[in-house]
Amino acid sequence: MQIMITGATGQLGGLILENLLQKMPAGQIIAGVRNPGKTSELHQLGLETRIVDYDAPETLDKAFAGVTKLLLISSSNSDDQVRLAQHLRVIDAAQRAGVDHILYTSFAFSQKGNSDNVHSLTEQAVQDSGLRYTFLRNALYIDFVNVLDLKEAIRSGVLTTLPGNWRFNAVSRSDLALATAAILTQSGQENQSYELTASQTWTFDDLAGALAGLAGKPVIHREDPEMQHWFYNFLSTIDTVSTTTDLERWMGRKVTPLKESILPFIGPQQTQTF
Repeated sequence: MQIMITGATGQLGGLILENLLQKMPAGQIIAGVRNPGKTSELHQLGLETRIVDYDAPETLDKAFAGVTKLLLISSSNSDDQVRLAQHLRVIDAAQRAGVDHILYTSFAFSQKGNSDNVHSLTEQAVQDSGLRYTFLRNALYIDFVNVLDLKEAIRSGVLTTLPGNWRFNAVSRSDLALATAAILTQSGQENQSYELTASQTWTFDDLAGALAGLAGKPVIHREDPEMQHWFYNFLSTIDTVSTTTDLERWMGRKVTPLKESILPFIGPQQTQTF
């Protein structure tokens, strides 16, 4: 069996590779990269690398030759029309190359509401292709807390947000990577979909409490109707509330606690000594 990970030098792709290497020989893993200048570290791990550029269809047929399972990590392009076109190129090339099973990092509960979003359309294209598939519908990355300026919240003792009944099923990339590696190496996952979210939602009040615990000082949550940030509009268009236990089942443990998940976005100088 040969498993290929596209976007292997990205944040999620790199973490998936780390987990895969703990489960199977490096010789069975192929790292798909867009930039050949970023392959030396992968080669040191014993991994074969191949050029996979979503915008260069001529790279794809050769890259996918002999691949049994292909993990298509969703494009990071900001234009959804471009993203969809990129995904379609990968799907078409996977068909031509005889890939047996394609896995796609979709978005949690993207099938709810408007079905014209890039993830639902990509999923439909995969199904129409006739390839065996698995849809890994990832929750919102915990990284979104970066827009909230957590360091300033610790400094001032106030986490300020736009009013609303905000609840989040967001999780860390490391948790998603652990579950993805488990799914990739487990047989019998063809034509399955998993909603990889936290099993319980958390709120901005919970976030303020986590900040207080890390900083060793009070941090309160305050709502301000005058606050302006484009991200709140985005949050209102996606499902951040629905939950399942799919992620925890595949990880074999609970999701990383909120307090631990936000540590990378604060920095050690902002936390108390434990």
